[in-house]
Amino acid sequence: MRAHCAAFLAGIRAVTRYSAAMLTDHLLNAAHALQPDIVALRRAIHAEPELGLHCPMTMAKVRAALADLPLEWRSGTSTTGEVATLKGAKAGLGAPRVLLRGDMDALPMDEKTDLEFASTIPGRMHACGHDTHTAMLVGAARVLAAQQDTLAGTVDFMFQPGEEGHHGARFMLEDGLIDPLPDAAFALHIMPNAKFGVLAGKAGPLMAAADQFTITVTGKGGHASMPHDCADPVPAAAAIISAVQAMVTRKFNAASAVVITVTKIEAGTTFNVIPDDAILQGTIRTLSHEHRDKAHALLEQTARETAKAHGVEASCEIVPGFPVTLCDDRAVRLGEKVARGIATDGDDAWHDLPAPIMGAEDFSYILEKTPGAMFFLGVAPDGDNWSQCCAIHSPRMHVDETALPRGVAMLAGCAIEFIENGFEA
Repeated sequence: MRAHCAAFLAGIRAVTRYSAAMLTDHLLNAAHALQPDIVALRRAIHAEPELGLHCPMTMAKVRAALADLPLEWRSGTSTTGEVATLKGAKAGLGAPRVLLRGDMDALPMDEKTDLEFASTIPGRMHACGHDTHTAMLVGAARVLAAQQDTLAGTVDFMFQPGEEGHHGARFMLEDGLIDPLPDAAFALHIMPNAKFGVLAGKAGPLMAAADQFTITVTGKGGHASMPHDCADPVPAAAAIISAVQAMVTRKFNAASAVVITVTKIEAGTTFNVIPDDAILQGTIRTLSHEHRDKAHALLEQTARETAKAHGVEASCEIVPGFPVTLCDDRAVRLGEKVARGIATDGDDAWHDLPAPIMGAEDFSYILEKTPGAMFFLGVAPDGDNWSQCCAIHSPRMHVDETALPRGVAMLAGCAIEFIENGFEA
């Protein structure tokens, strides 16, 4: 990347404070100059996807890409994630501190694309775009390091594994890698079925809390021809599924987004045996702590009492997942300002999301500790019917890589804007 940075280093370092126009020009020029390296890094990561909390190959690629920069690195014991810190030369005592985050792990699924850099490891694919998130964060680090001499604050670059259900952000917090806490935090997530280059966000709940449940219905098995001699758990399990859906619509305000979905049913071994047990598994999605607690209690009560009405018993185990992703209104408005500043297509630069997305995100752990926001970047192929493109987690997901410089500029711009102006009233 060093060769591609040389062209703009001198000019960017000469600027002591950015006007909106100067910020736009410098960030876009810098990000586009880095595009070949951003794309090359993204493809290298994509070809060798890693799962869970330990992504050593990916982390090694990141360290190599940033080896020449004046960064201080911190690592922990729970994950292979690391935090790189850039201290601005003009960052005095009490100077603002910003965190930018990129996740690194892939999904346990086979890739079904025709890409020349497709996954080389069976059963693994970067189908959620974390390869792009990491590459864009590396690009942002280079853009910001190029102006270290004039930077009046500190930036932490959080390279995080284990986002796909493994609580990587929580582990990195517990390992003390985000200490001291930043004054603001920002992250970016690509959307392959959203219009090319558009950035989007929403104040308040952006993404849901996601919890897992297992309901075990226990009866008494026997011969399928003599159910009167048994306590059949199967019809009770079916009734619980219906009762849970009625519970959601009757116990929660219709304007409240609460989703409880049974995704797995397991019972029996053959056609003529009533089993002792039936097991239901699924997910709970909520947008507030109050509804989360209420949903947990009602699910357990509904399963238990419905089972009792069928002459069997039911127990409910709930495994907490990520909390609600809550975005600070000031951080969202800051992101909108930056997005409109780096745009080249006017009003299409920014989109206010009308409603939360019921997926989950472990950047929520960071946003519980400090104000900030996550934004979405549309990466559908420019000119395509984006609404028909494959979504994240699809084995056929494609990314228009020419959108990545805009993501680099967005991340770097959020850091600069906060350091220069904070959260404006």
